[in-house]
Amino acid sequence: MTSLVAVIGVLAVTSCGDGALGKRPGLVPGDNRPDEPPARVNGELPFRYPPALYARKVQGNVTLRLFIDRDGRTRPDSTRVEESSGHESLDSSAVRGSQELRFVPAKLHGEPVAVSVLFPVYFRHPEASPLPGDTILGKREEGGGRRPGATAPVKATIPAKP
Repeated sequence: MTSLVAVIGVLAVTSCGDGALGKRPGLVPGDNRPDEPPARVNGELPFRYPPALYARKVQGNVTLRLFIDRDGRTRPDSTRVEESSGHESLDSSAVRGSQELRFVPAKLHGEPVAVSVLFPVYFRHPEASPLPGDTILGKREEGGGRRPGATAPVKATIPAKP
């Protein structure tokens, strides 16, 4: 189905060192870092490949800056494209899909806290050639290989209080 995406976005936390992989990444200690990172709870990712770009097998990476509140919800008015794919339609689709993301909130000393994270979204067509650097995506999932698995570094920080 071309309206569903061969897209993946995974939340992980990084610093200058190693980033953890998967739904519950590890954190590197530092100032303004939660003890526990937010963990994505959505089973299926809410991103949709724009049909015109899918038909042309256009691929790209979008990095979003998301604000995740103490309840684990993203704040649409705070979502920004941190790094563009170079295709406005992919960027817009990533922003729209991010509004449906849900997380177990980050925690500091056991208490939920709001955080700002970088969240990569990879738009990949199952019949297109890999993009440079796609080794981070790993092996394709079982069941036809239509959707690539993904891991990616993401930075989480607790916003400063006003």
